[in-house]
Amino acid sequence: MGEPRADRPAGTAGYGEAAERLAAQYEAVTFAEVHREALHLFPPGPADVLDVGAGSGRDAAALAALGHRVVAAEPTPELRRIGEHLHAGSGVRWTGDALPGLPALGAAGARFDAVLLTAVWMHLAPDQRPPAMDALTGLLAPGGRLFLTLRHGPVPPGRRMYDVPADETLALARSRGLHPVLHAERPDLHGRPDVHWTVLVLSFNR
Repeated sequence: MGEPRADRPAGTAGYGEAAERLAAQYEAVTFAEVHREALHLFPPGPADVLDVGAGSGRDAAALAALGHRVVAAEPTPELRRIGEHLHAGSGVRWTGDALPGLPALGAAGARFDAVLLTAVWMHLAPDQRPPAMDALTGLLAPGGRLFLTLRHGPVPPGRRMYDVPADETLALARSRGLHPVLHAERPDLHGRPDVHWTVLVLSFNR
């Protein structure tokens, strides 16, 4: 897959300049650690998986190693290049497509059994979230699942983030036919005492 125009979400400015530091932070924890509450809900066999805001490709590569066909969507070119280098040979296909629209993937008619948004939703402004949920729902195959984490805590200097309530996200999802199969809370894996996370898994029953 090539590099379509990235409909970059607000809040990701500065990620290019900090790409190496951020990639090291992402790779310091494993896919299994980040998704421990939801591991049992991932597809058991080879499936089509989309990792939105894939960062360094940690999760995408781990899922590809399990035999899944994985597309990693990362709008920051610097992070995308690092991910392609770190996980060369993993079989992951990279694209520069991004929320809120994911226009290239939508235009291609792609459908996925699982879609991940790990530490991504916090970057979307209130008016971007409804079209983003529309785009994500449109990319899910019947019975597909959306894996989403919500960050809660102070915003780092120089970044634009939103502390999005879980109830708001669940209401937005339910209105589009997505139903929760997991709602969990966990502390920050990097040891930040003032940051915690909500873990949601939503099933699409078309």
